[in-house]
Amino acid sequence: MNQVLIPTGFAPPVPPRGLPLRQLQGATMGTTWSVRCATTIDPARLRAGIVAQLERVTAEMSGWRADSDLYRFNRLPAGASLRLPEGFRRVLACALETAAATDGAFDPTLGALVDLWGFGAQPAETEGPPPETRIAAARACAGWRRIGFDAATGEAWQPGGLALDLSGIAKGFAVDLVAEWLLAAGVRDCLVEIGGELRGHGVKPDGSPWWVGIESPPGPRDASPPFVVALHGLAMASSGEYRRCFHHAGRLYGHTLDPLSGQPIDNGIAAITVLHPSCMQADALATAFAVMGPAKALDHARHRGIAALLVLRDGSGGRSEHVSPALAAMLD
Repeated sequence: MNQVLIPTGFAPPVPPRGLPLRQLQGATMGTTWSVRCATTIDPARLRAGIVAQLERVTAEMSGWRADSDLYRFNRLPAGASLRLPEGFRRVLACALETAAATDGAFDPTLGALVDLWGFGAQPAETEGPPPETRIAAARACAGWRRIGFDAATGEAWQPGGLALDLSGIAKGFAVDLVAEWLLAAGVRDCLVEIGGELRGHGVKPDGSPWWVGIESPPGPRDASPPFVVALHGLAMASSGEYRRCFHHAGRLYGHTLDPLSGQPIDNGIAAITVLHPSCMQADALATAFAVMGPAKALDHARHRGIAALLVLRDGSGGRSEHVSPALAAMLD
């Protein structure tokens, strides 16, 4: 039996009976995407529109493309500025707002550190952890308060040596962008997924919700049943160190870095899932909560009304699950 999560205030909409269920998929951002939707729109037109939205995100914010706006910004000389395109502007504004709200637990300026640890576009220079001197130098280049940004005009100023890395938020934005395009095209019943981040609207043609299981990290779990959520006007993003990591000298080093230490986090959190109307915000919050640690993350979620699930490791190799009040209120 599952633990069922239903959005508060959920009123089942009129199902799109008689409409065919379209299913499309592809590759983007080093991962895969999929869309399921009830519509009569030609699949070729749907695919073209979806791919155009994904291409827009990678052209603006990819750290792997030498022609992206992010790549250009990271290589500006100190004092120079770049007027960001609309999508990049939205993402950077949300990233900096999340950084301020979480006291820097989410920091979009860790590009040099991410590359140094081998989790970015550049491969790691050494096997295992990098030298402390290199970590300190990369940390000195970072700091979300260093960047100048005018959200109204989209102008961003390079303070010198700062490297943006938006991998903790851009994928969620891409999910939102595709969902918004579908809704604008008249598709009111859809489920969008990119690399495990999701957003759903409406219901399936048979009237049932878009049921999605919350991924559980590998290894033993406690006795509680798994969670499934009805994604109706709701997005879901998860963060787990088991997804991107390496092992060295008997220790696991995950891809989520603590901005204060410049090191991968090691605070007992195995995985985090956040539910939010915006996948972009859910994506950023999942990363922030991983950095904050269990107590601060749950306290932040409680005071902000954020639905979150934290999976914690214990000293004996087991794990336990902890939910915020907002998520507990969704239990059916």
